[in-house]
Amino acid sequence: MILALAKKIDMKKIAILLLTLFSILSCKNETKSEVNLEENRSKSYDQNDGLITMKGDFVYDSQQNAAVFETPNGTIYGVVVDDNMHKLNEKAKPFKADKYSSVQVTVRVKRIKNTNPKILWENNLEIKDILKVEKPDSKKEDVIKLAN
Repeated sequence: MILALAKKIDMKKIAILLLTLFSILSCKNETKSEVNLEENRSKSYDQNDGLITMKGDFVYDSQQNAAVFETPNGTIYGVVVDDNMHKLNEKAKPFKADKYSSVQVTVRVKRIKNTNPKILWENNLEIKDILKVEKPDSKKEDVIKLAN
């Protein structure tokens, strides 16, 4: 009887040892891959919120009550004139040489289809968050001019 009890105890120990061994071996040994910071900066903070992060040139003309945003690749968007756009304009004012000076900004936006036939651009941007307002490049001579 003692021998049978000893075999049961040994079997339990072996079973526990095997379970532990399989558990350890079945854990994935994941290696950390390098993170491309530039790629991550261009992404939105929450990919499921419908907003995108964009960097480009912003200009607002108060006389025409119109604003535009130009991306580095030359795509131009109309900007919805609202409280957030006015906040962005206030932050950009110190960097403007004149009313048509564009200012480099990074913003989180909602891209929407243009439904106003008076606006020339296919898409408009609704500014949701202002991430960064930068001093314009003094070597750049491009000016975005708004027209009717």
